[in-house]
Order: sequence, then C-alpha cells, then structure tokens
Amino acid sequence: MTLTALQLTFQGDPKLKIRLEEYRGATTAARFRDPRSELAALRTSCGVYDLGFRAKLSISGRDRVRWLNGMVSNNIRDLAAGHGVYAFLLNPQGRILGDLYVYNQGESFLIDTDQSQAENILAILKRYIIMDKVEIANVSERLTAIGVGGPRSREVLQAAGIEIPELAALQFVTPQCKCECECVECTIVRSDAAREAYEIWIAPDSVKKVWDALLSAGASPVGCEALESERIALGIPVYGLDIRERDLPQETGQMRALSFTKGCYIGQEIVERIRSRGNVHRQFTGFLLEGAAASPGTKVVAGEKEVGEITSAAVLETQGGARTIALGYIRREAGEAGREVMIGGEKASVVELPLSDATLMAKENAVAQ
Repeated sequence: MTLTALQLTFQGDPKLKIRLEEYRGATTAARFRDPRSELAALRTSCGVYDLGFRAKLSISGRDRVRWLNGMVSNNIRDLAAGHGVYAFLLNPQGRILGDLYVYNQGESFLIDTDQSQAENILAILKRYIIMDKVEIANVSERLTAIGVGGPRSREVLQAAGIEIPELAALQFVTPQCKCECECVECTIVRSDAAREAYEIWIAPDSVKKVWDALLSAGASPVGCEALESERIALGIPVYGLDIRERDLPQETGQMRALSFTKGCYIGQEIVERIRSRGNVHRQFTGFLLEGAAASPGTKVVAGEKEVGEITSAAVLETQGGARTIALGYIRREAGEAGREVMIGGEKASVVELPLSDATLMAKENAVAQ
C-alpha cells in the first residue's frame, strides 16, 4: 500500500505522531487524537479528513457518452455537466464488479472510486473498448482530495475563503478561492451522504496548504477510524466488504445506482428481470447490538434459523455506553425494522439506515428501563 498524497507531506514532521493504517487501498492516518472526539466533530461540528484513498480515472474521446452509458448501471447519457451519479459496474449475470461515481466535466468524465478497486475497474473498462473513440487514464497522481463534513462544514469553507453556492448532491463547482493557500484550481463537490459534507479536489502539491487552511478555519482533523464508524452509522456500503461480486444490485438497497429508463448496458437484463418479477430474497440493512462487537461473517439468527450475516461493524460511544452498529444482509421476511434477532449469541435489533441519533437514544432508554 502507498501513502496518500497528504500523508507524504506529513513525513518527517517531528510534531506529528500519526498512527497510520491501510484503508480502502491506501495508507492514511488512522487517528490524530481520540477517535471518539473525531467522530463527535463529524456529527456536531466540522471534521476535515484525507480522501487520498479515492482514485480518479479520466474518460475522454468522441464516443465517451455512448460507450460509458452502456458500461455502467446509471444514466450517463442525460448527466448534465457539473453533476455526478453513483453507479455499479456489472457482469453479464448482473453481479457487481465494482461501484463508482461518474462526474460530467464537459469534455470528459471523471470516475471516482476506491484505490482498492481502481486497477480492476480500469482493466474491465479497457477490455470493452473495441472500435470506440475512448481514452481512459488513471489521473490519481495528479489529483487527490480532502473531505470536509459536519453541520459547520459550509461555515468552515467560508472561513477558509472558499465561497461556494448552494449545491445539490453530487454537483460540483470550481470556486474562486480567497484563502491563504491561493488554491484557485480546486473543485468543490457536494457529497450525497446523509449529512452535510463536501470534497475538495486538489493537486497533490497543494494538499497540505489546503489542509492547514481548513484547520485554521476551525475544522478538526479526523482519521479513518472515525470516518469508518460514521460510514457504518450512515449505512454507506463499501465494495469488498458490504458489496461483493456475488451480490445483486437490488439486494444492496442502493437504488440510486440504477436507471430503469436509460436503455441497454452490461447486466441490464438481470436488473430488469428482478424489477419486473418483484423483490429479491434478502436485503442490506443495519443492526444495533446490545452486547459485544460483531465481526464480518457473523451469522444473524431469528428463532433457530440463520437469516443473514454481518458484513461490517463499529462500536460507538453514546450516553448510555458503548453500542455496536453493524451492517449486513437479512432475508426479507425477517428484515422488518425493530425485529429482534441474535448475532454471535448477543441480542440485537434490525434498524433502518441511516442510523439516527433518535434511534440510538430510543435504544438507550429501552435498555435503561
């Protein structure tokens, strides 16, 4: 695993004692201080975090719109410039080979995916270029990203001199920055997560200046441990953990990745067959455990019958103590929110995603009674 562009700038600084960790295909900061306070910054204030574990692929050429529209599960043909969509890359049997975001930059598309997926996605896409006028390049060495998230994230951007208009989810702009780092070439993207968050795309040689400007503006540094806990609480699946090649698109619950009006694409026949015949047999959902932490692969049991499995989990510190939140799959007939199940011998309940503070408080009150 290689260090992210931001972590490379931290090397040799005696004041920084950062614990590093491999995360989604790259090596980045696991924590800067206490992960609990870092998670609190994301939930109640503003956190800034390294997104160097995300890869960037550029797609250009005369046939790029038609070709890419036939490759992925969402509508590229009607994607307006300055906007993005989330999509799956499927095999002909409708199984998921990867997930990605596609952004329309006008004369080209930018694909954003995990570093752990980049090489495989690049190989699959290149395999399907036959007579098409399409060029694909991995531009991750020229473009990295920083994330800013939390209810004060827009306020912090403004304090750093980055003025942006109101943006829809996955809309992006290139602002005129007035901050000390003079980062006039940055691009700001509004996240589609269930909380206010933005991505700042920037050249690697400017990433440290932007990072420092955001810290000076009031953001708190956040490592991937807190970022992972928040991801699970928000119910955001990660390919390779929560989404696997054996999974079908509708099983993951990520309907935002699918278009049923765009026409043909690889795997479309299976996706349409599932839609026309009814629901799949299992669904992606969340679980709240009363006891010890669950681990990926742990079975979910209802009565004496196995009805699902855990794919990822995190422990959150709440007012009522440590609680385990898990993501995974459960058979549809057993997946009603509030259903009591057993996970690894511990009592648990099925919860709707994203997990709200109100849900956590309700469970804490129930335990206290």
